[in-house]
Amino acid sequence: MTAGGRPAVRARRAEAEGAARAGLRTADPAWLRLDLGLFVGALGLSLLGCVLVWSATRASAGASAGLKQLVALGVGLGCAAVVTRLDVRTVRAAAPVVYVLAVLGLAAVVSPLGSTVNGSRSWIRLPGGFSLQPSELMKVALAIGLAMLLADRAERGLRQRHRDVVLAWVVAGIPVLLVLAQPDLGSALVLVAMSVVIVASAGAPVLWTVGVVAAGVAAVAAAFLTPVLSGYQRNRLRAFLDPTLDPQGIGYQTRQVRIAIGSGGLTGQGLFEGRQTQGGFIPFQETDFVFSVAGEELGFLGAGGLVVLIGFIVVRCLVVARRADAFGRLVATGVAVWFGVQAFENVGMNLGLMPVTGLPLPFVSSGGSSLIASWIALGLVGNVAAVSGPPVRRRPTR
Repeated sequence: MTAGGRPAVRARRAEAEGAARAGLRTADPAWLRLDLGLFVGALGLSLLGCVLVWSATRASAGASAGLKQLVALGVGLGCAAVVTRLDVRTVRAAAPVVYVLAVLGLAAVVSPLGSTVNGSRSWIRLPGGFSLQPSELMKVALAIGLAMLLADRAERGLRQRHRDVVLAWVVAGIPVLLVLAQPDLGSALVLVAMSVVIVASAGAPVLWTVGVVAAGVAAVAAAFLTPVLSGYQRNRLRAFLDPTLDPQGIGYQTRQVRIAIGSGGLTGQGLFEGRQTQGGFIPFQETDFVFSVAGEELGFLGAGGLVVLIGFIVVRCLVVARRADAFGRLVATGVAVWFGVQAFENVGMNLGLMPVTGLPLPFVSSGGSSLIASWIALGLVGNVAAVSGPPVRRRPTR
């Protein structure tokens, strides 16, 4: 395959036309070319997440949190189905509009319309007890926005010009700054990671990638030393370095999480039987620490299976990216980085290997915005797979 993947896509289309002339019936590319394994894996992960959320909240809220998660899953599946059916030209044309709307949502969060939870002003309250977290939808917008901006030269196998890279980092920098203003360091790091990989994959000069990574490291260091983050979030980062610093606050929470995971053993204590989980010893367990529910009640095998499912989804996104044209490759790569980085951070903070930043576990943690955004992103990858996948053949009719 040459740069951008366009000749390979044309070859597959020519193959499909040749098959039709030879009397073979090609399948509907919008459905039969989908990467079904990707969607089945994500559906299984989402349903497992609904069960884990229910287990973590049933003692305090009954079935309400689990039902809300199921409703969000239904909305996410519907959105994914619509996005998968869209013409790729429509997706590219809509990218600027989606990006602007997402930026306006982030701006609304830091205005009086926003709502503060745990020191972060990241939500907009909606009627019916629901809430919207624009930073999750921004991940979708940034993936297609940067891909649209950089795909043209990438399709022709040309290195990105410096002005193109500057524009791309302006497009990425605006939402990053707005997310940091909430402040939400975890989501900002995910947006930066997505941007670095998308811009580098599009053919940006290496010097730009090195410079941006160095600037990101400096920004993280500055977060410890300046009042950019709230006191609550700085305490979270300090407690990672010294768990005894806040024994009744975040230190208590992370200690209980490790106790829960450690007590699960190989096969777990049984669903709805975890002592830490059912006793309510872990605050916000259904969001930040839902992985500890799997560790305690399903054991190493169950928690390990959850990690394998997430890894499978990330790998399948990269497989789709490898055979796509430039635009599809950048979108699918950005989604893979999003899921991979966010899952690594969430599982790492449950195991005490990463600081607590409040990032949800994709497809699993409680939160409608996260679940719906993840399924929209999966719909984008499915759209790319449908366009770039090999033609499906049936036996010739007599």
